[in-house]
Amino acid sequence: MRIALLTEGGYPYVRGESALWCDRLLRGLDGHEFAVFALSRSARQEETGWCALPPNVTRVRTAPLWGPGPATGGVRGLACGSYGRRDKRRFREHFTALAEAVCRTEADADPSTGQADRFAAGLYGLAELAAERGGLATALRSESAVRIVESVCRAPGALPAAHAAQVPDLLAVVERLERALRPLSLDWYGQRGQDPGLSAADLCHAVGAGPAALPGLLAKRAYGVPLLITEYGVRLREHYLTSAAGAVARGVAGAPVRALLASFQRRLAREAYAQAQLITPGNAHARRWQERCGADSERLRTVYPGMDAAPFEAVGEQTTLLPPPDGARPTARPTLVWVGAGGPAKDLGTLLHAFAQVRAAVPEARLRIVETGGASGRTEAPASLPGGDASQGRPPGTPHGPAAHDGAAERDGAYAAHCRALAARLFPHGSGDGAEPVTFEELGGPAVPTLADAYALGGVVVLSSVVEGFPVSLVEAMFCGRATVSTDVGAALEVVGGTGLLVPPRDPGALADACTALLRDPSRAARLGAAARARALELFTVRQNVEAFRGIYLELMSRHPVGREEAPAEDAGPKDQVHPFAHPAESHLPGSWAAATARRSGSAVSSGLVNGASSSAVNGAESGAPGSAVTSPEGRRPGSRPARRPSGTRTTKGSSAHVPSWARPDRTAREGTASQRPAVERAAVGAESGEATAP
Repeated sequence: MRIALLTEGGYPYVRGESALWCDRLLRGLDGHEFAVFALSRSARQEETGWCALPPNVTRVRTAPLWGPGPATGGVRGLACGSYGRRDKRRFREHFTALAEAVCRTEADADPSTGQADRFAAGLYGLAELAAERGGLATALRSESAVRIVESVCRAPGALPAAHAAQVPDLLAVVERLERALRPLSLDWYGQRGQDPGLSAADLCHAVGAGPAALPGLLAKRAYGVPLLITEYGVRLREHYLTSAAGAVARGVAGAPVRALLASFQRRLAREAYAQAQLITPGNAHARRWQERCGADSERLRTVYPGMDAAPFEAVGEQTTLLPPPDGARPTARPTLVWVGAGGPAKDLGTLLHAFAQVRAAVPEARLRIVETGGASGRTEAPASLPGGDASQGRPPGTPHGPAAHDGAAERDGAYAAHCRALAARLFPHGSGDGAEPVTFEELGGPAVPTLADAYALGGVVVLSSVVEGFPVSLVEAMFCGRATVSTDVGAALEVVGGTGLLVPPRDPGALADACTALLRDPSRAARLGAAARARALELFTVRQNVEAFRGIYLELMSRHPVGREEAPAEDAGPKDQVHPFAHPAESHLPGSWAAATARRSGSAVSSGLVNGASSSAVNGAESGAPGSAVTSPEGRRPGSRPARRPSGTRTTKGSSAHVPSWARPDRTAREGTASQRPAVERAAVGAESGEATAP
């Protein structure tokens, strides 16, 4: 099966969100071929490089969602006089429909009012125009676009916050909309007789319902390619949690911009959920957000993220030896452990106040705070874990880039200093035996070299967060067989189940009572820890995650075979009847003896979208540009499917100079030697290295 993996700010970049999960999925499903279509968020992310790609990745194509848009003025851009009145009128009509849907309130967007389809009509209309005219970046940043947004913001029924939008707000909104809609102008959608692009995929798997889902929406509309969406952090929730300074363009902070961008995210997510064949949230918390955004509950299927339990096996195995019923095994002083990256969302202040009450009840208790910081010594980089970068101490979805990174580091550093000062004030005299009741330690140092060593410091692990997505630290503690006390936020309840204690957030008294109960009863804590480890090994391992998606891929292909029109039998069952393995693997192979698998074009997307690569790519091939021959080195037709890679072939990262995809046709990994990595191409969107603002 050929899978197109669609990512935004993630795989294959080293510091990408959910990059580790994607890498494990691709390596676990080595029987399938993957083509990666990645949207980068910043220059810093691209500078970090790629992960080591597995052999079954046949192609990688990239495009930036940062920096200025492509200079389409020389390619029949809307800013040029070569664009006729008809094209300008079409752009105004489609962009007005999209802008009106974004600016309308939820009440005005009710299906009975006809506004529900305005967003989809405008979106696909712009995609059709972009395919015909070679891109829309110039048009989306034009004065006409700004005036359209201004008019709909002033119209009756617009969002209350939009009425107050000023010129800087309008410019910021138009800039961010252009970046978010750049996938419409990419040359990823295939050319007749040349690069098949996404039309060659049997399934599009989008990691998120934001801009990453846009290529999948167009591929489904044009070619009928089924769409699967996986979300471990709901994009709309991430936007709401983002700070005001990061939710808008640099130098601009205003409620109108935040409201309009949130409305756009909500409309885009709703359309992606409506078109996806299946949506796989990572937990029930994300599932509730998706349902609130319009996802059909019948299309939702929870698939827990997979984590590597091997680094914690040695510590976890010790919990299999339960203490005798009459008491616990001899241990050191009762100790609470907190592990994470410091930040306001982790609410260490509440934990310190709660521990002051714990010390009053259990005078010999200790609290050891292990700061992961930049994830030094962490087996899984926090930013690459499912659920985004919440474990870095900031809400998921916080904008990437130098400005956002420096601001978050400064804020987290100030909060860490505040917590140390608070601990010194609450516990000024230490303890009678000379040991400090509260200690701050760095992960990766001599005292705590690994995460497993951090969790082995005590018998109870505490999580005091006020904002949390998927609580990675709780799962790691469960792998180590530790009892947990956590605030009831995010997916904590679903992760812990009945194997730990939950308390309300920002409640020092409840947190202190739960910790005291477990410290006074080590036998109960040991039993809860053993049960927690069994639960984690059953639900949250890499193997269960990979096997779940293996079954989902086969199910989607049996229900939604791509581009295969067959005459229905007289005794055919219901339309959605499952036909497992209805099309054998041989039908995918090129050759006269195998049945051709013709692709059907979408009814609403014109032939221009089917031809949808940049016209300059065609011109480059006709002019004899390097690598533009019609026949590949193996003698294949460009639209045919390549032969399978020999076993054992690996790819490595090359250092060739960058050549944009609009200057040369696509190359697959199979056309190179075993020492070459899959071909990477930047789509026809330009960017400056200094820009680093995510859409």
